[in-house]
Amino acid sequence: MARYVVALDQGTTSSRSMLIDQNGTVIDVDQKPFEQIYPQPGWVEHDPQEILSTQLGTFAGLMAQNNLQPSDIDSIGITNQRETTIIWNRETGKPIYNAIVWQCRRTAAVIDEICGDDQELRARITAKTGLLPDPYFSASKAKWILDTVPGAKQDAQDGKLAFGTIDTWLIWNLTNGRVHATDVTNASRTMLYDIHKGCWDQELLDLFGIPASMMPEVLPSAANYGSTSNPNLPQGIPICGVAGDQQSALFGQCCFNAGQAKNTYGTGCFLLMHTGHEACASHNNLVTTIAASAPGTEGIEYALEGSVFVAGAVVQWLRDEMKMVENAADTQEIAESVPDTGGVYLVPAFTGLGAPYWDSEARGTVVGITRGTNQAHFVRAALESMAYQVNDLMDAMRADSGVKVEALNVDGGASANDFLMQFQADLLGAEIRRPQNTETTALGAAYLAGLTTGFFPNVDYLKTLRSSDDVFEPSMDDQKRQEVLDGWKEAIKRTLSK
Repeated sequence: MARYVVALDQGTTSSRSMLIDQNGTVIDVDQKPFEQIYPQPGWVEHDPQEILSTQLGTFAGLMAQNNLQPSDIDSIGITNQRETTIIWNRETGKPIYNAIVWQCRRTAAVIDEICGDDQELRARITAKTGLLPDPYFSASKAKWILDTVPGAKQDAQDGKLAFGTIDTWLIWNLTNGRVHATDVTNASRTMLYDIHKGCWDQELLDLFGIPASMMPEVLPSAANYGSTSNPNLPQGIPICGVAGDQQSALFGQCCFNAGQAKNTYGTGCFLLMHTGHEACASHNNLVTTIAASAPGTEGIEYALEGSVFVAGAVVQWLRDEMKMVENAADTQEIAESVPDTGGVYLVPAFTGLGAPYWDSEARGTVVGITRGTNQAHFVRAALESMAYQVNDLMDAMRADSGVKVEALNVDGGASANDFLMQFQADLLGAEIRRPQNTETTALGAAYLAGLTTGFFPNVDYLKTLRSSDDVFEPSMDDQKRQEVLDGWKEAIKRTLSK
């Protein structure tokens, strides 16, 4: 009897493999960081081979350090950083360029060139894909690679090249090139997929100059993606669950029904609200995306999503570039050493502003500095910036859906910070629920895989696995809340590029 599911969690800064048992308990984790490549300001790349070697390395390491045989593993679930784009040669299996990362803004000019001021085209793209035309998504990244690498366009026309997001690249290599596939959640982040019809859209492929022959097959998030047949790995383990990291976290938080929401505080911040079978169109610059569904679900399920580009990354910046803190964990104590920020607001628009502003030219701003401003004020303002950005998303989500979220499920690294969680509850005027196991992204992938095989019996069983939450109740009065929010809005105004 297989005893575990393995979740492969390929993130923006590290690759991890997790061993998860039938109680949803993480038994062991193996993790390897990899290099962040910044060729120019605003450009971000990863080496696809390093992504692969770190991910497969952690998987092999997890198997070895627990003395596991393939028969001990029920299945593999994959979750991944979304939008990041790789194009490789089908014959050699080698990428033709580095992976262009979701954070990378180099293709802003590509979007301007294709869409310009054509509001009708922009509206058509949004109507089909649920996304706003932006360099964040995969389409312009793929076009840039094909336009830039010598001979790539011709090779693409000749059917020699394959496109994929990170999940597709991992599946291709895990199955030794036998399976070229992605799931619906990752497909819905490319700006090339019609989320209503459930297929690649020929007009959009033509618009971005991407031959349909490059595109992977699209499967449900809970499905059979083949088995491991890479000679460097244990053989024959089925891959049965795939979802982009944010949809995987929504699933891992057991948000299976319309109106349930979660926020992940990772490198960026991602707020998702399940909207059931309704693709809720946003009028407030959020995006409509496909949610991961349990096996046997009829039709497509959707979510509204708001993305903040810089969240936990602001703490990394304080630590690595500004040298204001030694460890991320120290920020809570430092922030609590002062009663407030002394009027300082930090808007971390290091790579532009995401939802609900979508200003790719905005850059980071600090306002309200006085002679009395010190390190603690600065650190507190950095932590508060995450909560303000999430509050902006929630305001937009309320306006779009008409639903007031009474409780927000949270996860991700920065959710461990009690000061941040309390401040978030205060701003939202809503309860914050933090599960004991905040590894919900990996759990979501494991749940999808295990539901497909029967390792987990059903979604009701998954709900029973959720251990008691830490709960943060709002305690700020309305006048104070309005006062601090007004200050944030003023800081945003000064940050916007136009």
